[in-house]
Amino acid sequence: MSDKQTFDEKHNQHQYYEIRLKGHLDDQWADWFEGLTITLEEDGDTILTGPVIDQAALHGLLKKVRDLGLPLLSVSPVEPGPLTTLGTGQADQSDVKF
Repeated sequence: MSDKQTFDEKHNQHQYYEIRLKGHLDDQWADWFEGLTITLEEDGDTILTGPVIDQAALHGLLKKVRDLGLPLLSVSPVEPGPLTTLGTGQADQSDVKF
């Protein structure tokens, strides 16, 4: 069997991102970012982490961040971590950390 992925296999995989914001999100925003893990850092930053299906979805998330009015610090592609529910394309609801 070949180690090469087919075009469809490679492009049907979600990319995982870490979006870092300056300031803490209230827990009321958890539903708005459904499927992402929300982590409140001690330094006052919020980190949104999880799968994003494509670039259009990423732009949609960044639009939501803009609408919140919190400064965007960074957007970075990351490897899936242990907090994501692999195979479902979503973080487990119990993974939201406030």
